[in-house]
Amino acid sequence: MYIRKLTLWTLFLTITVQAFAQNKAMNEMWGEMAVSVDALKAGRGKLFDEGNFGMFIHWGLFSHLGGKWQGRTYYGIGEWIMNRSMANIPVADYKEIAKDFNPSKFDARAIARLAKDAGMKYIIITSKHHEGFAMFHSRADSFNIVDATPFARDPMKELSAACRELGLGFGFYYSHNQDWTAPGGSGGPKVNADGTPASFDDYFYRKCLPQVKEICSNYGPIDFVWFDTPGNMKKELVVELVKVVRALQPNAMLCSRVGHGMGNYSSKGDMEVPPVNIPGLWETCDTNNDSWSYAWYDNNFKNPKEILNRLVSTVARGGTYLFNVGPNGEGQIPVIGADFLRDAGQWIRKYPQVVYGAGPSPWGHALPWGDVTTKGNSMFLTVFEWPQDGKLYLPGLKKEILSARLLKGARPVKLSFEKKQGWTILQVPFEPGDAPASVIELTFKSAPEPSDVDTALALSPNTGTRLLTVFADVKGAETKAISWMEKFGEWKHVTQISKWTEGSSASWTMDVFQPGYYYLDLIYKGKGKLVWNISSDEGVVVQNQQAATEKYRDYPMGIMEFKKAGKHTIRVSLVDGDPETSSLESVHIYPAK
Repeated sequence: MYIRKLTLWTLFLTITVQAFAQNKAMNEMWGEMAVSVDALKAGRGKLFDEGNFGMFIHWGLFSHLGGKWQGRTYYGIGEWIMNRSMANIPVADYKEIAKDFNPSKFDARAIARLAKDAGMKYIIITSKHHEGFAMFHSRADSFNIVDATPFARDPMKELSAACRELGLGFGFYYSHNQDWTAPGGSGGPKVNADGTPASFDDYFYRKCLPQVKEICSNYGPIDFVWFDTPGNMKKELVVELVKVVRALQPNAMLCSRVGHGMGNYSSKGDMEVPPVNIPGLWETCDTNNDSWSYAWYDNNFKNPKEILNRLVSTVARGGTYLFNVGPNGEGQIPVIGADFLRDAGQWIRKYPQVVYGAGPSPWGHALPWGDVTTKGNSMFLTVFEWPQDGKLYLPGLKKEILSARLLKGARPVKLSFEKKQGWTILQVPFEPGDAPASVIELTFKSAPEPSDVDTALALSPNTGTRLLTVFADVKGAETKAISWMEKFGEWKHVTQISKWTEGSSASWTMDVFQPGYYYLDLIYKGKGKLVWNISSDEGVVVQNQQAATEKYRDYPMGIMEFKKAGKHTIRVSLVDGDPETSSLESVHIYPAK
């Protein structure tokens, strides 16, 4: 049977409809009308929907350890160091760490200033992570930064005040299910101090619910409450939490990780920028290096170009980008990460229209040289890979362009363009307009819509194209989104094709502007030596054997010739090798000349 790939857009739309149905049922339980997406965007969701860029902060007692315990470094996300999957620190020993936690260099205004300089519109910070230590003054539990440490101040009061002073939104992360030091919390002790059994309800009513009331009562108006990892929490407990937030902070937005479909917006997987447009209100949360909290060894920071690329791609898919930093045990954000954020912010200040209040790309996916966002009657092409031959190829645009200009300081450069074979070819300077990305604005008589473009994949003559498996038509094999950790907690996400059978294939149709020779690589993993066959609708065949490894990497297959311009289909099949473990991630095609 021929299996048509179900796009992520369709899948997410189904989930979103189910989530809003659950939201409606929950709201009606206390007589409140369900809130529509449009109403959220106009009301409490306005900051989220139009800001499109926020700062996430993972900071806690784990920051004092910085990934090291008893002289040994534990590689992976630092905020999990206590967990049995990492250092397995006993509760009593972990609590003792608080006696030495004194982040004396913490400067709330400096952190808020960094967020503003980076172009971020709000801050969400961990008030309590899974290890149970409260970074605020809690009367519900003495295991907190004021009562248990020599620091003896409430940094959350200072940071919330600094955000208000600088005009930033503010919100709290709170781990409502996992608590590794509180009796009854998920992953925590099974008995109370007196030896009696501890239930989850005990934890919930003694600590979780009172602390949520505290963070919603003692810090002025807050814009977000970001719950995390609901696990198998009972729905009635989640409902009770949501009621409390709604009563105390009616303007706060709730992340979907509260559980049971009760959030106001959906949070994608950690470190995941989706490849296709997604409707509704959603975010992706990402981090500036490999860990979320500070780890002494982790200086693998994303540079300004990567930050901006992931930010623009998220906005172009219709989402909001929540970007994390991890202050160290002294309360300071590492210098390299801070510097890169400021550099990204300088670019955003020059091109705010690309990010703030911007809409998604009509193409529904990234283009080979960058991505597209929209606002009003304009379309903004953010070009990260500047063409070397003075031509930028824009496939499938059917709408008439009124003007095209390269945004370059106070004097934009007018660009000429021509239409040919359904493509728009922009004549651009040989030097890019800016670094790390240039912005071209196209204006129209009316706002651009998805119907104004042919969303088919395309191959331009001067830029490589990656054909992702999410866009493939698959026959006789399995297409599946998978995630894995490189280090503990360092997530990677791909949609791939595996479980090949006899006669199975994956095919893509794309618009080829210029016939000629193109190199063709496959990106895959597997075991042993694999033989792949790639054929075109013009009868051209490329077949090659390459060794596979357990990691996805590019393997050169050879040269594919396209004899005529226009729409062409290429088909990939596994000819020889282990069909179960052979996992195809994408096809890379790029000009041979």
